[in-house]
Amino acid sequence: MSATRRETAAVATELLRRLSARNWSLGTAESLTGGLLASAIVEIPGSSQRMRGGVVAYDTAIKHSVLGVDGDLLAEHGAVHPEVARQMAEGVRRLLALGDEDAQVGVSTTGIAGPDSPDGQPVGTVHVAVATPEGVATTSHEFDGDRASVRAQAVLAALDLAVSRL
Repeated sequence: MSATRRETAAVATELLRRLSARNWSLGTAESLTGGLLASAIVEIPGSSQRMRGGVVAYDTAIKHSVLGVDGDLLAEHGAVHPEVARQMAEGVRRLLALGDEDAQVGVSTTGIAGPDSPDGQPVGTVHVAVATPEGVATTSHEFDGDRASVRAQAVLAALDLAVSRL
């Protein structure tokens, strides 16, 4: 196992520990990471007690139709924007509600993994967000490396932010 995978597994384990301590559940909304974030979480034994599910909203229209990201925001700024990440995290909390209870934590990723940029933003631009009942936090990053590296760094950034918010 590579150092990055070990670090990702360690942070995912800590996230699940903190979710368990609060008896909270989690949902993910991913774009550039394409399911890697959810995969990193469900690789950890016991994750089924905390992980409700995830959405890979790779297409911009899915961000709007499934996650409820504001269509005007997407039209004006595109899919790679901190506010889009925020709305994705909030949207997945609502989407993965059980009865009248939202998932307590929504984690999202959006960005440009490369090798090309469709909208002129630098390759490696990533925005992650974490929504909880206490509010939403977002962070923005410019990662270096190839497509796989950018995606792996985005997963770790999302997990780190989630841990810091719990």
